[in-house]
Amino acid sequence: MVDFTAIEEKWQQRWYDEKLYEAAPDDGDEPFFIHFAYPGISGFLHVGHMRGFAYADMIARYKRMTGHAVCYPAGFHASGLPAVSLAKKVARKDEAMLTYLRSNGCPDEVIQRLDDPDEVIRYFSQVYVDDYWKRFGFLIDYSRLMTTVSKGYKRFITWQFHKLKEEGLLTRKPHFAPFCPGCGPVAVDRSETDISEGGDAEINEFTVITFQMDDLVLPAATLRPETIFGVTNMWVHPDVTYVVAMVDDERWVLSQPGYRKLANQLGEEVTKVEEIEGSELVGKTCTVPLVDREVPVLPAPFADPDVATGIVMSVPAHAPYDYVALQEAAPDIKPIVIIEVEGYDIPARDVVEEMDIRRQDEHDKLEMATQQVYKAEFHKGRLNERCADYAGIPVSDIKDAVKDDLLDAGHAAVMREFSKPVVCRCGEHVIIKRVPDQWFIRYSDAELTRMSKDHVATMNMYPPEYGEELPKVLDWFDDRACIRKGDWLGTPFPFKDGWTIEPISDSTLYPAYYVISKYVNDGSLKPEELTLDFFDYVFLGQGEAANELWEQVRRDFLAWYPVDINLGGKEHKTVHFPVFIMNHVAIMQPEHWPRGIFVNWWITQQSGEKISKSKGGAVPIPDAAERYGVDTMRLYYAHIGSPYVDIEWDGDMAYSYRRRLSRLWELHEQLLELDGPQAAIDGWLRATVNKYVSEAREAMQAYELRQAANVVFYDMYNAVQWYQKRGGADREAIRQALHTWIRLMAPFTPHLAEEMWDSIGGDGFVTEAAFPAADGIDERAIRGEQLVRDTLADIEEILEVTGIDASDIYIYTAPDWKWQVAETAAALADEGELSMGSLMGRVMQDPVIKRHGSEVPSYAKKVIGEVQRGATYEQIDEMAYLDGARDFFEQEIGATVHVYEADDESAPDPGGKKRHAMPGRPAIYAE
Repeated sequence: MVDFTAIEEKWQQRWYDEKLYEAAPDDGDEPFFIHFAYPGISGFLHVGHMRGFAYADMIARYKRMTGHAVCYPAGFHASGLPAVSLAKKVARKDEAMLTYLRSNGCPDEVIQRLDDPDEVIRYFSQVYVDDYWKRFGFLIDYSRLMTTVSKGYKRFITWQFHKLKEEGLLTRKPHFAPFCPGCGPVAVDRSETDISEGGDAEINEFTVITFQMDDLVLPAATLRPETIFGVTNMWVHPDVTYVVAMVDDERWVLSQPGYRKLANQLGEEVTKVEEIEGSELVGKTCTVPLVDREVPVLPAPFADPDVATGIVMSVPAHAPYDYVALQEAAPDIKPIVIIEVEGYDIPARDVVEEMDIRRQDEHDKLEMATQQVYKAEFHKGRLNERCADYAGIPVSDIKDAVKDDLLDAGHAAVMREFSKPVVCRCGEHVIIKRVPDQWFIRYSDAELTRMSKDHVATMNMYPPEYGEELPKVLDWFDDRACIRKGDWLGTPFPFKDGWTIEPISDSTLYPAYYVISKYVNDGSLKPEELTLDFFDYVFLGQGEAANELWEQVRRDFLAWYPVDINLGGKEHKTVHFPVFIMNHVAIMQPEHWPRGIFVNWWITQQSGEKISKSKGGAVPIPDAAERYGVDTMRLYYAHIGSPYVDIEWDGDMAYSYRRRLSRLWELHEQLLELDGPQAAIDGWLRATVNKYVSEAREAMQAYELRQAANVVFYDMYNAVQWYQKRGGADREAIRQALHTWIRLMAPFTPHLAEEMWDSIGGDGFVTEAAFPAADGIDERAIRGEQLVRDTLADIEEILEVTGIDASDIYIYTAPDWKWQVAETAAALADEGELSMGSLMGRVMQDPVIKRHGSEVPSYAKKVIGEVQRGATYEQIDEMAYLDGARDFFEQEIGATVHVYEADDESAPDPGGKKRHAMPGRPAIYAE
């Protein structure tokens, strides 16, 4: 039984001892630069992360084998909050964090040190290298490793921001920023660099309408301010303690969370005065602005203090939640219809009754009802006469008219809130805070956007659809706040003391630093030598070289750059990849703008969610490597599905790939024991191997990894098994096939490929061997053997369907005249002239064909149908192939097999089948 672990350890040790991973521009005919989006230092990684990493390694290995000098570096995105948050949890002895660390094999003596963010970075960087990347056999250039908080990298980012400022792409303005009370400003996007939950949350802008109640104001937040005309009552939670806060000169009643949110957004204008119980508000009345209508305040346990202000205005005619609640709390209060919609009387009531919703806790049905009402009103609704000056305006056109009038009249304010909860990595809920003097990168710059879109049109995009999507993303991309204040790791912002460049903004040009990191790591370049002049010279060719080393680094940069493939998960489609392109376009010279992007989709859980540490379900990488084997996991990633679709993690399928590799190893051992005579089937094996080489190479050139893996591990496997089944045993043919096949495997399952390569006496490492190239394909040999396989399948089907225990099988091949008719039909189709008349006109000029009389038209009709369905014809000697396979047929079927040409008048025809023989489809009779 094959010992995958021993094989992995053996070849990894040899690769790393020989430093096969180190890259130099003169290692091949042409340089190729590939990297994956470097991982954040946030804890242990899992099988989901390894999908993209594995793709990058497969591509890099393939490119090495096709004669390229490959630069395949990696690093660690340590900026921001993840390492800080982990260290804080360790410091306060958070039980969940300590359990997480121990369950992943972190020793207690190490855990004690992880209360220091620097130790967190140091420890996990080593884990990523030793337990993940090297364990999976990745030939990353480990001499180029770097972190984004190193002294050298910080100098690089400082230079980048000086360049952005010189280009006029930095600006200052007020900003409403996501803010963690414990950690300060955070980035909220799908990469979830700073947060553990809510990366897809949007910022909603609420209109906070003020309802006067004696000397107090009840502020209710809404996304539909035009519905103020239909307010019948207010909702407050009777068991919540509210805050009375001074907002300008008014006393606003707010929930505790609502007070904190407004205080952060309005600043000094909001101060707490006292507290008031919700129950004290119930039963009072307040005045609806613009309408000047008195409405009651009713109790509502569903009035969530965490949502907006904690005060809710009720519009039961147009909000299903309000309608159902009002029927329970005060059924005597009648809904006020303010929007006329064809087909509805009272929209919320009508939909609620249609869906038979009776209780407030029927959340799913109420949500569906809400969407139905809002959609109908938006697309078909008009404000009615109760809306005064706004009467007759379509809901779709009202936009901000009511909101603006309320703001101008002093009856409203603006409040920003996330569309769903957002949680910082420290565990605190993220709010939105006003930053009066925020610095931005001006991604909205029209010229930068135009140039970036023009460049995208020249890039290689995988999948191609992303290339069509990206220009729209660039059009949408707005200015991005680029600095944060608080416990952040990263590069100090050079133009404002005490602020740090945020993680997305310091991860845009980073592939260029990989060229330099090698020299920093080996001590040739000291961080203090990385001056603005140094970077100007190396990256832009500006100024003079201070010494010979500067010239060498500049030569390296010119040799390696630009990036050929930046590979990352689909979460980077709308954030990292756009800024990666725009920063290169803004700063680098055009010849150094990136050439390609490869987007991989996710490994998901059964719920369909992306696997993540914070959501559970993450299979640790060392466990997976031990349980299934590294090559198994690599093949799983390559073959389980296209890189461009989400794949649900399936351990049972992983085991099936392990069994596939075990069978492949056993087959290879069987083949090495064969030493038989040469046979006709050897030519078919050579032709088939060449065919699959051509297909695999074509797929790899397009980075269609699943397609290539299918050819290598399934089609080739099946072909070799068929060769054995047909009695093939020639030692030289087998050796040639294995020599090719193993090299095809190498990018995917390199450890097993090395062991096989060694077993056949291959020179050096298969990792350094040339990827096979097709050496001509004998199509006739392939078609002839396919005829044999198809004929055997037809015989077996006939015997199964009829139930005959046959003693004799008669096979009739098509006569030459039928081939001539078929080939003529195909030629006419190519000329666009195929018809019954044109075909008969040509073929009936041949006296041999003409002699077959009435049989010709009926046959010609069949052929025309076949050709129109895509059939092609190129004559082969069917008689020779099938007669040569008679012994094989008899061995497989257990009956005597007779092969005749259908025009052979001496051939017996006990079943009257001869006349049915077609080119490529012999007639068969069993008795």
